[in-house]
Amino acid sequence: MADHAHNLRARLHTAHQPGAVGVITRGTTGYNRLRRCDRWMAHHAGIRRLLRDAPEPLAIDLGYGASHTTTVEWARWLRRITPDVRVIGLEIDPERVLPPREGVHFELGGFELAGHRPHLVRAFNVLRQYDVSQVTSTWAMVCERLAPGGLYVEGTCDELGRRASWVTLDAHGPRSLTLAWDPHDVDTPSDVAERLPKILIHRNVPGENIHALLQRLDAAWERCAGWSPHGPRIRWRHTLDLLREEGLPFEASRRPIRDNLITVPWEIVDPGAAQPGTAGD
Repeated sequence: MADHAHNLRARLHTAHQPGAVGVITRGTTGYNRLRRCDRWMAHHAGIRRLLRDAPEPLAIDLGYGASHTTTVEWARWLRRITPDVRVIGLEIDPERVLPPREGVHFELGGFELAGHRPHLVRAFNVLRQYDVSQVTSTWAMVCERLAPGGLYVEGTCDELGRRASWVTLDAHGPRSLTLAWDPHDVDTPSDVAERLPKILIHRNVPGENIHALLQRLDAAWERCAGWSPHGPRIRWRHTLDLLREEGLPFEASRRPIRDNLITVPWEIVDPGAAQPGTAGD
C-alpha cells in the first residue's frame, strides 16, 4: 500500500508571491519521469490539432519542481508537433525559477498561470500533495484560464515514471482518464492504482467506479493469459480487443506505442456518477 501520509491539507496561497496561488511542494523529479504522458501527448490527435491550429501556441508546465529536466524534455516532444510552440515552466518557489534554457522560459506562478492564457497545461505530481477537497477548485481555476479550446492534463506517476495516470480536462471539466505503465513493471493492470490521480486514489474501493474499471481490466487481462508467451505488450493488445468486444468505450491509439495504456471517458470513473446497474441509472 502506498504511503499517503504526506497528503495533508495545503493552503492555497504562498507568502512568497501574493498573486500566485498554490503551495510549495517537495518538487522531486528525474530524467524521463514523465515520458509516458509525453509520448501520449505527441501522438494525441486532439492535442496535435490544438497546437497546430493555434497562431501562437503556448504550453505551460505547472509546478515543474526542483529541476527543469522534465519541462525541457516535454518541450522537445511538443516541438515534434509544431516547432513554434512556446513552453513556459511555472514554479511557486522563487528559488526554483531559472533563466531560460533550451528554448524554455521559467517564471514564478501557480494555479493562476501567472496571467497567461495557454493552449495546453501539464501538472504532474502536484495535486498529489494537496488535500482531495482542493482538487476540483484548482481544476476550475486552471481551466477557466485556458485559451479557447485549451486542455489541462493533470496526473501522477511513480518516481521512475513506470506507472502513471492522468486526467484530461477542458473548459467544461474532466474529459478522460488515462492509465499507462511499463509493460514489464506490473503483474495486473490494477497495479497502477497506487498512482491514480488525487481525485481517484482514495476511491479505489468496492462500490466506486474506478474500482469497477480496474477490476474489469484485470478480468480481461486474465482471460488473455494465453498470450503471455508473446509478451505483455501483445497480451495487452488482445486485452484491449476483448474489452472493445465487451463494450467498454476507450480511445483507440493512433499507432502502436511501447507503453501499455488505456484512455476512457471520464463518466466511466466519475466518483459522482452511479455505477451501471445501480439505482439512479
